[in-house]
Amino acid sequence: MNAVCLQVFVSEASRHHGKLTYEWLLDTAQELGIAGGSAFRAVAGFGRHGRHDAGFFELAGELPVVVEFFVDAAMADQLLQRIAEADLKLFYARLPAETGVTL
Repeated sequence: MNAVCLQVFVSEASRHHGKLTYEWLLDTAQELGIAGGSAFRAVAGFGRHGRHDAGFFELAGELPVVVEFFVDAAMADQLLQRIAEADLKLFYARLPAETGVTL
């Protein structure tokens, strides 16, 4: 399958209509028929909002979460369109990927 790896970056505590944003992304992808997706919480990171480390309890909720999907390009476009329609301003990466199953 010619695929892309679509990674969407959110803050772990960010919400969209009362739901955690990473959960909204996973639910929306499932509604579109995407076969699977995963959310990964960072241990540390930095970006436009500064540096964050999981070791400091006062920073709970500020670490990045990467929500990742391996899909064909058309399905990635559909998910990005849904994100835009929801008026979410999220950073994403779209990378070429090769997927398969080992024998």
